[in-house]
Amino acid sequence: MCGVVGFWGKGDEQVAWRMIGALKHRGPDFQGVWREDPVTLAHARLSILDLDPRSHQPFVSADGRYVIVFNGEIYNFSDLRRLLEREGCRFRTSSDTEVLLSAYAVWGKECLLRLRGMFAFAIYDRVQERFFLARDPMGKKPLYYTFQPGLFAFSSELKALWQHPHIPKRLCVPALQAYLVLDYVPTPFSISEGIYKLEGGHYLVVERGILKEKEAYWEPPLPQENLPPFSEILHRFDILLAEATRLRLVADVPVGVFLSGGLDSSTVAWYAQQARETPILTFSIGFTERSYDESDYALQVAHHLGSEHYAAILTPERALELVEEVFPLLDEPFADASILPTYFLSQFARQRVIVALGGDGGDELQAGYPTFIAERYARWVSWWHSFAFQVLERAAELLLPASDSNIAFDFKVRQFLRGFTGPPIQRHTRWLASFLPEELASLLQPPFSQGAAFILDKWLEEYLRRLPPTADLFAQTAYLYYKTYLQDDILVKVDRASMYNSLEVRAPLLDREVVAFLAQLPLCYRRRGNQTKFLLKRLMERRLPPQILHRPKKGFGVPLSRWLREELRAPIEHELFSPDPWFQPKVIQGLWQAHQRRKVNYRKLLWNLYMFKRFAREWGLN
Repeated sequence: MCGVVGFWGKGDEQVAWRMIGALKHRGPDFQGVWREDPVTLAHARLSILDLDPRSHQPFVSADGRYVIVFNGEIYNFSDLRRLLEREGCRFRTSSDTEVLLSAYAVWGKECLLRLRGMFAFAIYDRVQERFFLARDPMGKKPLYYTFQPGLFAFSSELKALWQHPHIPKRLCVPALQAYLVLDYVPTPFSISEGIYKLEGGHYLVVERGILKEKEAYWEPPLPQENLPPFSEILHRFDILLAEATRLRLVADVPVGVFLSGGLDSSTVAWYAQQARETPILTFSIGFTERSYDESDYALQVAHHLGSEHYAAILTPERALELVEEVFPLLDEPFADASILPTYFLSQFARQRVIVALGGDGGDELQAGYPTFIAERYARWVSWWHSFAFQVLERAAELLLPASDSNIAFDFKVRQFLRGFTGPPIQRHTRWLASFLPEELASLLQPPFSQGAAFILDKWLEEYLRRLPPTADLFAQTAYLYYKTYLQDDILVKVDRASMYNSLEVRAPLLDREVVAFLAQLPLCYRRRGNQTKFLLKRLMERRLPPQILHRPKKGFGVPLSRWLREELRAPIEHELFSPDPWFQPKVIQGLWQAHQRRKVNYRKLLWNLYMFKRFAREWGLN
């Protein structure tokens, strides 16, 4: 795993070194710069495959025409190498970087359809003076870019772009509005005006600093009706998961598996153990708060598989230290607090391995979230007037005691009712939301509230217009999960938490072939009644302990609700009530007081506000 930087136009080698220095955590093994005015490329390397210095980047093709900076892994590079050798290519290294560069030289942009991996890369053609940039189908690896007067620049993280003297920091108001709803800044926005994120499954062509082409090269398919027998589907799923896991175990450094004890990570661990003759290394963490702790389940799976298991406890004291350790590193506001245990797990695993396999993507691809159960019941009440839901939500706040437990009943009821305040296609987004769009007018100061009530309509419409008119509500919902929550929350969390510890995390469930296979299955293969992940549970029912298959979902949460009233009360209160130009102080004060009095659990809203205000202070955003 690595960090990439590049620009055309204004800037020199010294600027490039500053930019790549901001990404040293992504690639501590080597940093390099290549410059040929007006083009500069830089790279920070975490060595995983082919540890030979000849594979350092920026990497120049044998004929000198192409230069590449590449972040990620191409898992099928050995197969591609054999194909390219038949085309007459000769290789100087055993790296996937050289294979990727040769694939582009031979096949052009069509090479993207042959890649199985996670990647964000840029190739510069010195003859045509052209940049070709691309991001993997699901958006696992990040890629930011910007066009400024006399300048085109890109990087793995926003903080590197801000090191360039000609790239300003200016708040993007729509990004702020979207963040307050979603807890993350969605693609294609970034929090900095004029800087954008390239969407997963897309490529970008820039000639002499001018945008020439930006297109999608891959989209997940829609659910199909005419499918083979169920037994054949199970068999195909089995083969795909085995292959995806086997490919991700290839490395020239130690490899382990993140094991939470949930179905997804346990499945990945099972397939990883099947592919190895010796015990795999598995890693888990636990919590002192029982409603958040899953360590017993992880230990059960480890014993069942016979893995070499390592476990650690994230104490409240260490978690509070992580708040100060992690969040100054984030260069966009990010309010998913599960980044804290993910960071701790990455830090713990990095003591023994450099690569870890995880179960990311299982919930989005297999309708595994409680929201998919809520959707089943939504049709019973969706005909009610929105005013009725507002009344019920208010009644729930008054009658249900606020609980600090993980995914508590009062929290689920309140979020369920809030989901019906918008059109059906927004329901899942609103169920996951902190603030609702219509609440932003009272939260934000007038200059920043303009158009806020329609932020979801405008943003989601950009995705929905790509779908054919025949796509039903489930197909639309599944597509939005892939393109929004998975790409911009889950994968961002894992990338940043692991990369800050120089650890590479690979996700077999997000292999392109696995995604394409699952995406074409209708809802009945993913959810039966109240049973989520139906197909995966059938596949694993005689491979994993029954208590793992059928236990309730916990999520990877932290006890924010209590922290806001106790351990973190003083610093968060200070941050929330510090003067700022964005928010109405009385609204924040009302939320804070209600939470402190245990009238309503406002942990999501308060943490969301705290993270933005802290981010803005850390980075001097205005």
